[in-house]
Amino acid sequence: MQNISVEELKKRKESGEELYILDVREPDEYKESNMGALLIPLGQVINGEIDAIEDWKNKEVIVHCRSGKRSLTACLVLEQHGFTNTKNLSGGILAWMELQN
Repeated sequence: MQNISVEELKKRKESGEELYILDVREPDEYKESNMGALLIPLGQVINGEIDAIEDWKNKEVIVHCRSGKRSLTACLVLEQHGFTNTKNLSGGILAWMELQN
């Protein structure tokens, strides 16, 4: 697992690059603010309920939560499930929203 900054993610999104972004927050948090990532809450990731992203195993998967702690855990769990290139979004959605202002 590596980290990715919100600045780098923004640049890559703006360039139109195909990105695989996973949000591991809870549904109510997702409703409040999101960047269009696929939502699979951390509890489901930990339980191995990740069929929706099975085909992402060999892709770069950028994982985010609110501040970066849950996504760090999710990256480690995904690696145990065979994901080869996970990146934790430093600062999470809070840093992302700050960058948008």
